[in-house]
Amino acid sequence: MRLKTFDASSITPTEMQVFLHHAIAPRPICFASTVNKNGDVNLSPFSFFNVFSVDPPICVFSPSNKGRDNNTKHTLENVLDVPECVINIVNYDMVQQTYLTSKDYPRGVNEFSKAGFTELASETVKPPRVAESTVQLECVVNDVIALGKNGGAGNLVIAELKRVHVNEDILDANGKIDPYKIDLVARLGGDWYCRVTRDNLFKIAKPIDNTGLGIGVDAFPEAIKNSKVLTGNNLGLLGLIKTLPTVEEIEVFRKSDEIKEMLNGSLDSQDRTTSLHLKAKLLLEDGRVIDAWKVLLM
Repeated sequence: MRLKTFDASSITPTEMQVFLHHAIAPRPICFASTVNKNGDVNLSPFSFFNVFSVDPPICVFSPSNKGRDNNTKHTLENVLDVPECVINIVNYDMVQQTYLTSKDYPRGVNEFSKAGFTELASETVKPPRVAESTVQLECVVNDVIALGKNGGAGNLVIAELKRVHVNEDILDANGKIDPYKIDLVARLGGDWYCRVTRDNLFKIAKPIDNTGLGIGVDAFPEAIKNSKVLTGNNLGLLGLIKTLPTVEEIEVFRKSDEIKEMLNGSLDSQDRTTSLHLKAKLLLEDGRVIDAWKVLLM
């Protein structure tokens, strides 16, 4: 791997923005509705956003000072004026309308109307919710932390959830949010976004018995650790098990039809190792971690 290295101070803020937006991605989108002391509503998206705590439940997002003139955004002015907001989660069906609200409209323009969204009265805070959003989080703003004074500097809004609204259509049979149904989108760099679809979802397995730590890659035999066939993801999955299969278990599996057929014929030591590692790789891709270990230890 060849690394390009540079100091943060050696590039312009615009260049840093482009770099960070592309490198730290995908980022969830906070669609924040706020009001000022006169009751004027503002609606704006922010991809500098995430959840930072669950007890108390805390989300953070960061309206940055404008790079070209260092002016502050209406969202920041509003939460300093009225320390409340609603974080509306963005899904694919509303992403283009959401992008429309990111434009720099004059103060007093209601982005709900500009983008064609429906205002829904909140129950615990003054800013309205976005009716089209399938998850709406009513929040009070606990603190706002300025992260700098220059154009591009962020202002960390620390928002505590007070009431949650979830569209029942995105819930599974157990009442939990179904990742297939919520149809989330996220921000990348430049003009790029991504959509969370069935085709690009995957799970990472927990330790096999879920009662303790896995053995880790450092416990592997050197031939497995330095395999030319197994990938880093393969090794990580192998490292989740708590104990290796026994000699007896390995011998039983060696006599199974799928293994006997694979080992038939004359293979030298190197070809045999490659063949076993390729078989283990296929077993891992099929979720058969213990069987993969049995093959690797033959």
